[in-house]
Formats: sequence, structure tokens, C-alpha cells
Amino acid sequence: MSKLPSSAQYIVIGGGIIGCSTAYHLAKAGARDVLLIERHKLTSGTTFHAAGLVGQLRSSANITKLLKYSVELYQKLEAETGQATGFKQNGGLRLARNAERMIEIRRQATMAHSFGLEMHLLSPQEAGQLWPLMDISDLVGAAFLPTDGQANPSDLTQALAKGARMQGVRIVEDVAVTAVRTQGGRVVGLVTDQGEIACETVVNCAGQWAPEIGRMAGVNVPLQSMQHQYMITEKIEGVTPDLPTLRDPDGLIYFKEEVGGLVMGGYERSPLPWAIDGIPEGFQFQLLGSNFEQFEPLMESSLRCVPALQTAGIRQLLNGPESFTTDGNFILGNAPEIGGFFVGCGFNAFGIASAGGAGWALAEWVVNGEPPMDLAAVDIRRFGQPHRSREWVRQRTVEATAKHYTMAWPHEEPEAGRPARTSPLYGRLAAAGACFGEKLGWERPNWFAGKGETACDVYSFGRQNWFDAVGREHRAVREAVGMIDQTSFAKFLVIGRDAVRALSWICAGNVDRPVGTITYTQMLNRRGGIECDLTVSRLAEDSFYIVTGTGHATRDRDWITRNIDPALDARLVDVTSANAVLSVMGPNSRALLQSVSGADLSSEAHPFATWREIFIAGAPVRALRVTYVGELGWELHMPTETAASVFDRLTEAGPDFDLANAGYRAIESLRLEKGYRAWGSDITSDDTPLEAGLGFAVKLATDIPFQGRAALEAQRRDGVRKRLACFTVDDKETVLLGRETIFRNGEKAGYLASGGWGYTLNCNIGYGYVRNPDGIDAAYLAAGEYELEVAGRLVPCRYHPRPLYDPEMSKVRA
Repeated sequence: MSKLPSSAQYIVIGGGIIGCSTAYHLAKAGARDVLLIERHKLTSGTTFHAAGLVGQLRSSANITKLLKYSVELYQKLEAETGQATGFKQNGGLRLARNAERMIEIRRQATMAHSFGLEMHLLSPQEAGQLWPLMDISDLVGAAFLPTDGQANPSDLTQALAKGARMQGVRIVEDVAVTAVRTQGGRVVGLVTDQGEIACETVVNCAGQWAPEIGRMAGVNVPLQSMQHQYMITEKIEGVTPDLPTLRDPDGLIYFKEEVGGLVMGGYERSPLPWAIDGIPEGFQFQLLGSNFEQFEPLMESSLRCVPALQTAGIRQLLNGPESFTTDGNFILGNAPEIGGFFVGCGFNAFGIASAGGAGWALAEWVVNGEPPMDLAAVDIRRFGQPHRSREWVRQRTVEATAKHYTMAWPHEEPEAGRPARTSPLYGRLAAAGACFGEKLGWERPNWFAGKGETACDVYSFGRQNWFDAVGREHRAVREAVGMIDQTSFAKFLVIGRDAVRALSWICAGNVDRPVGTITYTQMLNRRGGIECDLTVSRLAEDSFYIVTGTGHATRDRDWITRNIDPALDARLVDVTSANAVLSVMGPNSRALLQSVSGADLSSEAHPFATWREIFIAGAPVRALRVTYVGELGWELHMPTETAASVFDRLTEAGPDFDLANAGYRAIESLRLEKGYRAWGSDITSDDTPLEAGLGFAVKLATDIPFQGRAALEAQRRDGVRKRLACFTVDDKETVLLGRETIFRNGEKAGYLASGGWGYTLNCNIGYGYVRNPDGIDAAYLAAGEYELEVAGRLVPCRYHPRPLYDPEMSKVRA
């Protein structure tokens, strides 16, 4: 192609479809010194054997936007470059062969409508008209996405590569990376078998080889190669070029048209990992041996679905390894371990569909230093401690791959690789009937089984088996006192002479308050979007204690570290494992804690949003008077080795105060009633405090500068175009899960970010952003009549301008 240069500002590693798309979009974004290097030839890794389906709907609105962008790009790429792509928009059909699957498809259709994607529900007969070769005798229904399609992966990649070259990108093949040079916490160059290259930024799009490249830079890229098989038939009568792609998840299979025949593949219940000990040297343009025994269950499903296959000739059974991740989402972003090192890989067999949008998003991230939208679902910073274990990653990835086409149940928990991280109270909670969930490797009590109940989730789209148990815990917190193990909280110290200066810039709230105070605050990006949502306790003039959500540990640590001015004497220390946490919440919490500590915990002695040290069972406890459930309560932070003693003492004293254990599902219902926001659903990096109703937590009334202030001041001046709103649904049969479409006066106006049941109010509660391009205020919200689309049907709902539950006023607003 061209000679290897001695330097480049940006180097993309990997000549598959993701690397070529990223290079193409870097040039489109204005980058003028971009080099793409490939260890062998373009497409020689995974891309050349990809099936080429282009679907768009995902469970995240922004990831769906990326896939919609892919379709828009593929529609025009051939005209732009003169290179054929094989893309055709023949639509996609999804089948339901049982009632539960049809509920899932109805909910997916509602989600598609929420995200602006066209999706039509069909009868079995209508589906059969679109796919005449299909047996519809056991079909319950289907859905059709007319803008889905398929492409030729190799041709599409060559078109992106040609488009990149047309904009000045240099592409050099047959160059293997052997080392990554770093200096001062940043990437400064690569060592290859053709010489060294100096650079400012590396983008690792090496597919299955991405973990190996990552290790060269000290970056963890948790993915696993998995075997994936599909067969290609000879021509079949009745197969036409416009035949839609077909997914039959109950049969675990998919189909697409290929030169008058069919491609049929799928995802087995017992998938096989590959290259556990590393990818063999020289593995390019290669396939694995066909495994007919492994493929047999999929073949049987396909024969039932498409009887014409019984007499069709088989050209090939192809077995090609592909990269999968522990949660089924791909990996994008700036690696937290080192500066200037970005990752784009792990596409879980939908890399062709994702490549256009993922390449665009990654390029924007590289050039601008932040993602163009909230991409937390795919952000590399969603991983943590257990993801550094290859064995754990392999176990969890095998499980995730096996679930590729199984039912996506609400509240479903993974099972593989557990337990990985446990609090000191794990055994005690298990003995008390805890049913555990998992987050970032941590075992956390979701709910507690009572007498005659089994501590195990039974999944459905209706009220699940834990519904009544969570109601008991909810009422215990509202009426007496509940105790919740929240040891999994991420916990940090920010210390140093300039700690307050550093945090005053990063935090939108005012943390420069006296020792002993607690500040609830957000940390904002330049657009005013909420990157972190946490509490900051001032321990000393030069020391602060930060508590944030379990799943945000890596992300928040990275955000804080990257945004501390290096000229300041301030540093972050992760103390998560050093401290256990017990939350004691409810109207009897004060009396219980005073009885075991002897401390005066009255409002005069211990006001809200302050902390003090108390002693329980001889252990020093940092008692933070805060709440996420809307009741009087304390978070008790203590040395990990003392947690069991503190728990036992509280449990011993508990009967006099009607103490009950509670879990995270009770927390969710309690916080919904009070209107507390949850990062990742109600608030994200796309949402500002003014849009989310969190203006009270921002120091705009002061003259203290902070990151994101200019964006908030502009919003305060010009108004906002969306606002988070609360809705209730009285229909007890309705189940709100989030992503339901909001209709205002008969027009689509947004979708729910979160939803659940309020046991005190005895109704469904949902929170979502109502949008209006002409601006939105309280009067606009109050003037509307609202409905929600839930699983394909419209349900009346009521808007509420204030929190539904207010314990101090003893009112429930429903």
C-alpha cells in the first residue's frame, strides 16, 4: 500500500471493518495525520467471514442511534467511494413462537418507537407473506423492521478503506505491532516488525487481537473469542434478492439471502470458546474446522422453520471465531489505565451493523476528548476488578453468548463466575434468606425470602416471584427500620494540600464547606452533562471522602483522576475494599442506632448532610446522615474487619425496633416514590442538572467556577428542551420497566428512563424526559394530557410535578 512512516498523530491498529470505519471517520472529523496499520491484509481477521446482517434495535437509545447511523452511511457509501458494498435494505423479521416471546417483541416494538425506529407488529399470516418459505404453523406473531438490511462485509470494509484514503488516511498492511511505547502516563509510539512509529494517540481496533495489544500498554481489554458457525446453501426456489433477514430467537437461529440461497446460523446454548491460550501465530483468512455435532441443534431448528432446507444442497458449513464480551455489548473508549490509548472491539457478532456508528463515535471521542453522546453501555470504563481475570471473563462471556437469542427477562442476573467479590456479611445475609444479584463482580442482596419462600428469582414479564417479599422490605423501611448491606459502594479519598481546589472545579456542588459536612453533587462535562452523581464528605481541610455507585467505580475514578489539574497537590486513593457499609434507614433508625452506640443522633447533634464518628460493638463507625430512600437514616462506614461485629450488634438489638433486612430492589421502589435520580437511567452524561430537576445541587448562585458552568448558565438563560417528569399508572396489571413511550396530547414526547412499583402508593411509577424542540417549562408539563405505550398498547397516566412521597409532611401524592 505505502511505506511505513516514522510518525503519525493518530494510529489505528486493525484493518477490519471497525478499524477502517474509525480511520474513515477520523479523517471526516478533521484529523489530518492518520495512519492505519494491519498485521496482515484488510478484513483478514474476523470481517471476511462475518455473516453481514445489519439490524438496528438495541436496548439503549444511543446505541440504536449508532446502528441507525450505520444504515444511513451504508446507503450512500458506494456513491461516495465508487466501491460496491453489497448493502441492501431488505428489512428484518423477528419471530415469536410462544406467548412470552411475543410479549418481549411487543416491548421491543414499544422501545423501537421510543427510539424513533420503525417497527411493525405482524400476525403469523402477515409474516408468512414476507417470508413464504417459512412454516408458520406454530407462530404466535412477529415484528418487521423495514429499515434493517444486510451487506457484504469485505466489500463494505474496502469501501470504508477507500473513503479513508480519499481523505488522506495512510493504510499500511503486513505490519505487526510488537510493543507500545509510553511516557509520563501517555502513549508516545509503537514498535512494529517494520520499525518504530512515534504518535500521540493509538486506537486499538485489533478485534480478537485487541487484548494482546492492550496488554502491551498495560490496558485490560476483556473479551473472548468464541466459535460461531453458519451454513451456506445452494440456490433454493423461492429465495429472492429482496427476502428480509430473519431471526427466530426461539429456535436460536437467523437467516439471510445469499446469491439465491440462504445463510443460516445461530447461537447454541453451550457455545465453545476458542484460543483460550492465545491466537495461533499466522492466523489470517483462516477458519476453524466444521463442528457438525455442535451445529446439529441449530440445523434441527432450521428444518422446522424452513422445510425447504430438507432438500437444499449445502455449499459450506463455516466456523469462524468472533469476539464476544461479558455483557453482550461492544467496547469503546479511552482506556482508564493510560492516556492516549483508545479501544474499539468486542462486537458480539454485530460488528457489521455497528461499524458505521461505532467508528463515528470513536473518532469523535478521539478528536474531541469526550464521546459525542452518552455511551456508558459500551464504555470500556464499565469494567472492573473481576474483568482482569481471563478465566472469569471466559466464563461470563460463554454465558452471555449462550443468551444471545434467549429471552431477555427483566431483572435477569448472570450466573457465571459467581461469587467473585463478597462483603464480610455475605454468609450472614445468605443465612437470612438473601437472594443475591451481582454488579461489577460484587454479590449484593436483591431481596430476602421469608418463610415458605425460596431465595431464587423466577423470571417473567409480569410481577415476579419476589414482588411480595420486596413489598415487606419496602414497608419495613417506611414504617420501622431496614438494614441494607451496601459494602459494594465505590469509595475514594481525595487528599492533598489542593484537594478542595481540585474538587471545587470538578464538582458542580459546593464542597468547600466545614469539616463534617456532606455535599450531594454532580460532576459535569463541558456540555453540562452529568458524568458522576455522588456524595463528598469533608474529613479534614485537605481530605475528602467520596461515595458513588458500585457499577461506576472505574468510570468515576477515571473521571476524577483525569480532571484533577496535574499542577495541584491533590490525588485520588481507592479505598473501596477498606470500608464496609451498612445503611440503616427508616423512622426507627435513630432510636436503634442510639441504643447500640450511646451517641446523641438528634437533629440538633447530628443534622442531615453531616457525618460524625460513633462506636458500635467497639468499632469506629463513620456515620453519614444521608438517604436514598426518603426516610430518616444513616450510612454506616466502618473498617471491613469490623463489619460482622457491627452487623451482629444491630441484629441483636433489632427486634425492639422491628428491624428487617432489605435489599436493592426495595431501594429501587423507595427511591422511585421519593423521586431520587439514578445515574445511568434518569441521569446520564447527556442530561444536565437543570433538565433533571437537580438545580438545587448546583452552585450557580455563587461565583465559584466549575466545569460545565458555562453550559448551565446558557440553559438558565435560554431555557431547556427536555425535562425529567414523574408519571403514575393506576392500572395494576401494567408493568413499567423503562423505555415505554411517552405521549403528550396524542403526540410522542419522549420515553421513560426508569419504571417500577411503589408499594406505599400502590401504583406504577415512571420517570422520563418530556421533550419539546421549542422549549419546555413547568407550565408546559402541567398543561399536557399523557399516555404511555406499554408493550404495544396505550395506557393512561398522570403527571406529577412534585415527589410522590414526602415523609416530613406525611403525605402521599398519588
